[in-house]
Amino acid sequence: MRLRAEEFRPRAGRYAFRVVRPRPALRHTTLVDPMRDWGYLVGDHDGLARLAGLFSFAAYSPHTVVHVPLRQSIPRDVPQGVPVDLVLVHQTLGLRPSTWPALRRGLIQGVPRTVRTDERRTARHAADWEDLWERRWDRLPRTGRIQPAVHARTLFLSGARDTFAAASVRVGRAAGFGPLHTRAAKGYDVLCASLTTLLPLSRGRGTELDIGFQAYPPLAHFTPPGRSARRRRPTAVSP
Repeated sequence: MRLRAEEFRPRAGRYAFRVVRPRPALRHTTLVDPMRDWGYLVGDHDGLARLAGLFSFAAYSPHTVVHVPLRQSIPRDVPQGVPVDLVLVHQTLGLRPSTWPALRRGLIQGVPRTVRTDERRTARHAADWEDLWERRWDRLPRTGRIQPAVHARTLFLSGARDTFAAASVRVGRAAGFGPLHTRAAKGYDVLCASLTTLLPLSRGRGTELDIGFQAYPPLAHFTPPGRSARRRRPTAVSP
């Protein structure tokens, strides 16, 4: 999969970082703060498919910060809550959320880039994590789960190769199966997958982050998979 992106090299103090951001923005995808409300990531097919690719890219780019602006997306009826941006970063990079405002101010004059992902490799590593979770779900080490944090209206997901790969497959599943649901053709959101099991366990109310599909309005552009697209009516023959 090829993804169009912009690359930035902002600095925070003595350190410089590589930040990649999708281009154009995911205009029809939104994210609600899961640390304050019920976390819900909902988008159309294009937004979820590209987001799955960004998770896959983040899985194999331990020295790169992936920034996905979502706060300025087109408002929807759902979800209800506080909208946040998304940042994907490897745990080994050691980026603190408190550093993000300084980096975000430096995201100007990006350089166009094309990033590539390997779906087969991503699926293989995602399967490895799912197998490990089934056998040791209550004893996974900290590095075996994605660590969430919210700062400056941005959700930080700090993970590793296999956890980001598993997230990529789940988001991709929502992009693929969401349009097949009968509710999608009526413009409703469809709950398709979840990232909750990738997040840390909690004795009380744990952090929840679910994934939904919703075709953006108006629905004239949306044709459910398997149904032939509407053809334009033939114009009258000119005399």
